[in-house]
Amino acid sequence: MTNALEYNSERSNLIIPEYGRHLQKMVEHAVTIEDEAERNKVARSIIAVMGNMNPHLRDVSDFQHKLWDQLFIISDFKLDVESPFPKPTREMLAERPEMLNYPQNFPKYRFYGNNIKRMIDEAKKYEEGPLKDALVLSIANHMKKSYLNWNRDSVEDKVIFDHLNELSEGAINLKNTDEDLSEAANLLRSKKKHTKAPAKKSNRNKGRKRH
Repeated sequence: MTNALEYNSERSNLIIPEYGRHLQKMVEHAVTIEDEAERNKVARSIIAVMGNMNPHLRDVSDFQHKLWDQLFIISDFKLDVESPFPKPTREMLAERPEMLNYPQNFPKYRFYGNNIKRMIDEAKKYEEGPLKDALVLSIANHMKKSYLNWNRDSVEDKVIFDHLNELSEGAINLKNTDEDLSEAANLLRSKKKHTKAPAKKSNRNKGRKRH
């Protein structure tokens, strides 16, 4: 009786734990099958079981490809069967993904946000005229509001104009403009909270005598 017990220390490591011990044993058994046709048949049956365990992945375009990759990974790349997809290798699994390039547009002015930089880049494409002037002034006011949200102290328009000129790489220059930006108090004015009027008491019981 004691000899039939199986201790965790004697078991192989679960390579993909979410599939469980039984499925890994099925894969390990498939590796030992000598008949090629039977081995392929068992592999397809295991793929079907794996698919039933992940019904939420059926809408994913590369669902079957992912299952076959996982099958070879569970077998420690020892399973020799025909696959409808290129077989993964141990080297491919060990490869580190390339680092993502995060946007680093003027990190010292991060309080403006990347959207401001995109708006400035679009404004640079506009032809000179009233429409571009209005857009640039609107962007400058938004920059001033963003600056004040970051730093509640008052800020001079000249500072915003300098930042705008730098962010536009010199294409937009408001340093000599006669226009003034909105006042800080107007930009930071909080919205009034709408409060419900107190409900009027019903007059249904008015005049009734209490006994």
